[in-house]
Amino acid sequence: MIRMNLKRLGGWLLALVCVPVSLPTDAERIKDLASIQGVRANQLIGYGLVVGLDGTGDKDTDSPYTLNSLKNMLAQFGVQIPPGTKIKPKNAAAVIVHGELPPFSKPGQRIDVTVSSLGNAKSLRGGTLLMTPLKGADGKNYALAQGNLVVGGLSAAGQDGSKLTVNIPSAGRIPNGATVEREVPNRFNQGHQVTLNLHEGDFTTAMRVAESINLTIGPGTAQALDATSIKVNAPINPNQKVTFIAMLEGLEVKPGVTSAKVIINSRTGTVVINNQVRVYPAAVSHGNLVVSISESPEVSQPGAFAGGETAVVPQSAVTVTEETNRMFLFDPGVSLDQVVRAVNEVGAAPSDLVAILEALKEAGALRAELLVI
Repeated sequence: MIRMNLKRLGGWLLALVCVPVSLPTDAERIKDLASIQGVRANQLIGYGLVVGLDGTGDKDTDSPYTLNSLKNMLAQFGVQIPPGTKIKPKNAAAVIVHGELPPFSKPGQRIDVTVSSLGNAKSLRGGTLLMTPLKGADGKNYALAQGNLVVGGLSAAGQDGSKLTVNIPSAGRIPNGATVEREVPNRFNQGHQVTLNLHEGDFTTAMRVAESINLTIGPGTAQALDATSIKVNAPINPNQKVTFIAMLEGLEVKPGVTSAKVIINSRTGTVVINNQVRVYPAAVSHGNLVVSISESPEVSQPGAFAGGETAVVPQSAVTVTEETNRMFLFDPGVSLDQVVRAVNEVGAAPSDLVAILEALKEAGALRAELLVI
């Protein structure tokens, strides 16, 4: 059984507050590097109706679920619709409502929700969302959403068929539009240990986080389990545990250096190279051939007594030019700055840079992971 001395814990907290500590400029807080295992947000989703639209709702022929929803809603209020009565839901639209329930949310608190059209409604501007239960992954209701939509999009159409759309008018947002009705249980206050999970797994960072905690609190307080998780001994009392976690989140750690990577976006031509990339001895020559064909037709006019006919004679000129890009040589272990400078000197475009990097990788001269996204 692990016992924690309250007076000793108070002394640690006081020492952290009062003693100035010189930290490296590139250090980051543990709060920014890791999260607490089990403390996370939960996604909520629900189906509802938006009413009050200015004729931009769902079409009755293409959205039968909107008609059924309207009939079911009216039946709950005692409104009986005679069989065969045709309802035109031009001012209503079926929507999907989704939001995110933050950790430790309590009943009565409010959260933001996003409302998106499910059918063929042209715009949700000016609409009001009716009471919609939001369910979690377990099928239970955790919140109720209702309110007026804020739509950033705009759509307008003329009688001649011309149409103008700005942003997306078929989706909107309701700030504080849902009230939490159920609390999501968590194990934060259970047990005498918490686990910190790094946002990006790295053995060096995990080791440094554990060392920083042990140096501040005491040996054996933290233990790195793998490249992502660090197990930390914590008080059992909830109030003390909150104070303890707040202290841990304020500790600053210098993260480990990331691996060498070259990221290539094949759609936009964007190339990102981190500062760990190294190039080993290699000679690169990159240039393009440009073939130009020009036509200059000439009119051939025969002599007065030659008896010939006037004709158009084609005259073609074919020229081949090659860019005078020089070959450049990479010295052993050159850095990112040298790579970029050498490529810029030959005037390589982003697409050319991708070809050069791929060739260097195939030649075994590029010491980096090449990722194409």
